[in-house]
Amino acid sequence: MELCSIASGSSGNCIFVGTDNSSVLVDVGITNKRAVEGLHSIGRKPEELDAVLITHEHSDHIRGLGVFARKYHIPVYASPGTIRAMLDGNLLGKVDPDLFHEIRPDEMIRISDFEVKPFRVSHDAAEPVAYRLEAGGKAAAIATDMGCYDTYTVNHLMGLDLALIESNHDINMLQVGTYPYYLKRRILGDHGHLCNESAGRLISEILHDGLKHIFLGHLSKENNYEALAYATVCSEITMGDCPYRGDDFNIEIAKRDMPSELVHA
Repeated sequence: MELCSIASGSSGNCIFVGTDNSSVLVDVGITNKRAVEGLHSIGRKPEELDAVLITHEHSDHIRGLGVFARKYHIPVYASPGTIRAMLDGNLLGKVDPDLFHEIRPDEMIRISDFEVKPFRVSHDAAEPVAYRLEAGGKAAAIATDMGCYDTYTVNHLMGLDLALIESNHDINMLQVGTYPYYLKRRILGDHGHLCNESAGRLISEILHDGLKHIFLGHLSKENNYEALAYATVCSEITMGDCPYRGDDFNIEIAKRDMPSELVHA
């Protein structure tokens, strides 16, 4: 199992997950050009992809999907609510409807080598999901855009080898920042985004000796800093009830403007 964050942040998200024989993208919230360049940076080609998995219909997750789907004719998987929102809102332009495949939360599907299990997240979209992917005895998950988490979330993130978890904002930076009040309420609410402290607490609950690499993703450009997100998450791990310290694990910031290295499990 291997994972690369091609882009992750409030301005665009696109994550690659692969094996020796299979590969998918989770979201295409950047331009088609950037997505293709990101794939080339890790020696992959868009034509080789087995699927694109869409978490929800917000523009920072589907901005380049219309062009990508038209050019490469890759099957697109998303929840029924997300597909309706994309098509009814004409968010993608003209795309062959046969490319779309419905997935339902908590129902496992097979895509080439992968067993893919979408699960619900708390966000202000039509029917948002996160994804857990398993292949060859390894597991990876992409979980962002969740205003809160619960035992259900934790259960779907147990036993991972690779993870990308949202660490969107610093609460104080958001509260004193320039965002209008309604937007601050949205981000801080249960259907908004996960703050650094909550990300650290969530990660503390899913840590185990076999977790090889953790990306902190979907950082806000205006309300977070890479160093602050990293330090806060590590502090929550070290000071929490789990038996680990923050520096026991490979924790890395997923950048908004450049691909990560391809990490393996």
